[in-house]
Amino acid sequence: MAKIAIIETGGKQYVVTKDSVLNVEKLDGVSEKGDKVTFDKVLLTDDGNETKVGSPYISGAKVSAELIEAGRADKVTIIRYRQKSRHFVKRGHRQPYTKVRITALP
Repeated sequence: MAKIAIIETGGKQYVVTKDSVLNVEKLDGVSEKGDKVTFDKVLLTDDGNETKVGSPYISGAKVSAELIEAGRADKVTIIRYRQKSRHFVKRGHRQPYTKVRITALP
């Protein structure tokens, strides 16, 4: 069985394995491809023999990752319309994200 970990970043929780690629909320301080990222909010680790559960986090456990790209998602268009009153509002939003590859688990 593969080693897994559950990490928390951007208010969300992710199940990760080695070499898994995931899109997380935008991370401050990293911008170039190949930058190293460390996630220290590790909730659970499992290596097939032993499972460690934090309360809420495991002290000293870190998950390492490298930045693949930082970008913005496709545009979501929001339209508000009220009939008979000539009220029409059209807005768009592009959510920023960071794509990372997990390189090392605790």
